[in-house]
Amino acid sequence: MTIEPLPLDGITVVAVEQAVSAPFATRQLADLGARVIKVERPDGGDFARHYDTAAHGLASHFVWANRGKESLALDLKDPRGREVLHGLLADADVFVQNLAQGAAARLGLDAATLCARYPRLVAVDVSGYGAQGPYAHKRAYDMLVQCEAGLVSVTGTPEQPVKAGVPAADIAAAMYAFSGVLAALLRRGVTGRGGRVEVSMLDALAEWMGHPLHHTMHGGREPVRTGLAHAVIAPYDAYPTADGDRVLLSVQNDREWRRLAEQVLEQPELAEDPEYATNTARTANRGKTDAVVAGALGALGAEEAVRRLEAAGIACARLNSVAQLAAHPQLAARDRWREVGSPAGPLRALLPPIVLPGGAAPHMGAVPALGEHTEALLRGLGMAGTQISELRRDGVIA
Repeated sequence: MTIEPLPLDGITVVAVEQAVSAPFATRQLADLGARVIKVERPDGGDFARHYDTAAHGLASHFVWANRGKESLALDLKDPRGREVLHGLLADADVFVQNLAQGAAARLGLDAATLCARYPRLVAVDVSGYGAQGPYAHKRAYDMLVQCEAGLVSVTGTPEQPVKAGVPAADIAAAMYAFSGVLAALLRRGVTGRGGRVEVSMLDALAEWMGHPLHHTMHGGREPVRTGLAHAVIAPYDAYPTADGDRVLLSVQNDREWRRLAEQVLEQPELAEDPEYATNTARTANRGKTDAVVAGALGALGAEEAVRRLEAAGIACARLNSVAQLAAHPQLAARDRWREVGSPAGPLRALLPPIVLPGGAAPHMGAVPALGEHTEALLRGLGMAGTQISELRRDGVIA
């Protein structure tokens, strides 16, 4: 059987990137076979390298978002550094940057400038709030954008708003940048021209806020924070079990409530009780509904609770910890774990979510050390050893 190549084999991406949004976007491209050259500052590199040391001495954010890339440590403020970068861009297909607003333009590396110079290049600007408007130059860290986009207002308990536990604004921008690159490459295949792609973290997360946004704009009422509960469905929450775990269940209609009452709660009379028989009644009597469900599940271990719920056809889930996710039986059964290399040795990593049956395995290359590929890349541009030594002596490369 013929194995299809990865869809981005032969595509070269140059990225002047930091933190999460652009690096996570270009990691998706690397997973699909693109060659990704990551340009970092010689004096420490991408600052995400230093967020923590949890991954065997490496930063967990960096390990997650930067496997499979080549690291070029290059000072772009030095004209010689920019000359090296343009040597790479001359043969590149994609350029991605997420520098502070205005910084890329000052270096002549904004998408508009580069697309004028390299007509086949797809050039991506990832920003916090976009290039225009009163927020254009405002600092845009993930949590700040979560707040500006209203995500925090709908996340948490009635008493306490909280941010999402993952960098949702960064991830949203990354995935739109990733899909924007794919769309622009498809268009280039037709027109022969690359073009600009612009993605802002606020725009991306505002799109993800579509349900509460439309609910508020058209319904005239903002959604309330309900923790793990659902604002208009009951029972829909996580309930403690006898062994200290919690099991989340969701009853979507009154037929399911009947099955829950008869087969799990073992109180069939609740199926006809007017205080519980309809979702409207259960929501109005949420406290009593939750107490009944909690009482029944609290007498069971989590495994038995899940077994009974599934036998009754009730949607349910374990409220897992991150450690339990790492040991999840479904991920293990589907062989979703691999090892990737790193300066600290092999590290476990999940296969990318995009599955292309019949194709080559995803490219899951090593996490690079800072400047690990600098010399090889410069020699690939035809630079002599003496020139490389001079650049290293002057701090232009590392």
